[in-house]
Amino acid sequence: MLRFQPFSLKFWSFPLSKGNAVCIVTERSVPGKTDNKKMRVAAVIVAAGRGERAGQSVEGPKQYRRIGGEAVLAHTMRAFLDCPSIDHVVAVIHKEDEALFALALGDQISRVTAVIGGPTRQESTRLGLLALKDKSPDHVLIHDGVRPFITADLLERVIFNLTPHIGVLPVLAVSDTLKSAGSDAMVSATVPRAGLYAAQTPQAFPYQPILSAHDAAFAVGRSDFTDDSAIAEWHGLPVRIVEGSVDNTKLTWAKDIEMADERLSQKQPFFPDVRTGNGYDVHSFEAGSGVMLAGVFIEHDRKLSGHSDADVALHALTDALLATRGAGDIGTHFPPSDPQWKGAASQIFVEHAVKIVKDAGGRIANADITLICEAPKVGPHREAMTAALSKMLGISTDRISVKATTNEKLGFIGRKEGIAAIATASVIYPGGLPE
Repeated sequence: MLRFQPFSLKFWSFPLSKGNAVCIVTERSVPGKTDNKKMRVAAVIVAAGRGERAGQSVEGPKQYRRIGGEAVLAHTMRAFLDCPSIDHVVAVIHKEDEALFALALGDQISRVTAVIGGPTRQESTRLGLLALKDKSPDHVLIHDGVRPFITADLLERVIFNLTPHIGVLPVLAVSDTLKSAGSDAMVSATVPRAGLYAAQTPQAFPYQPILSAHDAAFAVGRSDFTDDSAIAEWHGLPVRIVEGSVDNTKLTWAKDIEMADERLSQKQPFFPDVRTGNGYDVHSFEAGSGVMLAGVFIEHDRKLSGHSDADVALHALTDALLATRGAGDIGTHFPPSDPQWKGAASQIFVEHAVKIVKDAGGRIANADITLICEAPKVGPHREAMTAALSKMLGISTDRISVKATTNEKLGFIGRKEGIAAIATASVIYPGGLPE
């Protein structure tokens, strides 16, 4: 089966228009006008796709895959947010990706208007344009969220060439020999490449005309346009080409993402955000017939005293997980004064802490628990404990350690008055260490 990297081809007969400005201006006049009215420019970043061609990943769709320690979309958004010529940025995202988007943007999310997209890229773009109505920009740039290597000079070149009545499309002249072939995969002709260009984004347009073009296509049920310049052409809006950038690639396949990550990783050292949390807990014995330890019931001549099931191992582990997020301790989330936790299974506490970790994008690397007691014997139950912890944490058993030691008959533990536990958890979070 043949597979080709997709790109759009456009035909023009006039030369490329080049701008030599870089993205350092704070004000821009509308080309073709003699007054100093500031041109209001907005951007729509389309990032609502599912990215099936890139394959499945625990990180989510390809716009949220990590390259250079950050989501692809974070790199893309930064280029637009950092450009002083752009006044407002809209991101069009999938309805299931709100948490991923918030995680990718971090503190910058307040500078972006997020819009839920539609079933196609074309409809998502239209919804993004509609979200700008109250801003009434003069022009709008429309960009693929999975083109993270957009540069400041390309952005400014596109903006520099905008006029009130003409769109701007960055392109690269086709350098490869082009062939046409039939359904039998046999070459039928060589296509002359003179005047052929591969289209890129951001594609820029006067705002009202491109919104009208999208609305017109929507009204007649046309959803087959491959890019926004095609809609502009269909609607009679002229489009001028400018020189694009060979770096401004679209990440389509899994290999593209791997190469992008390698490229960014070579540029600068990356220090992953690995966090370690510790937890300690102790419970005394009282009359009973057994103890809960690490999620496993062990018959014993006494039980541990506590408001819940007093599983000292799971309490220590809960604190260790919460520590990696600076999220307080077990009493913060499950106050012993609250009657609803009386007799509760401590597994609930661990799973709550795991959810806090995962909601922040964290991955639990390993968990280590040491039980300090004279009795009962832990060794015969270690395998069952490890299995129970594996289910709670969502990690394999080889990433879990359960150990036991005595207190050499010293102190309250040596006198068999209770059991103590020390837990350590290592969690890897998105991004890197701050400078």
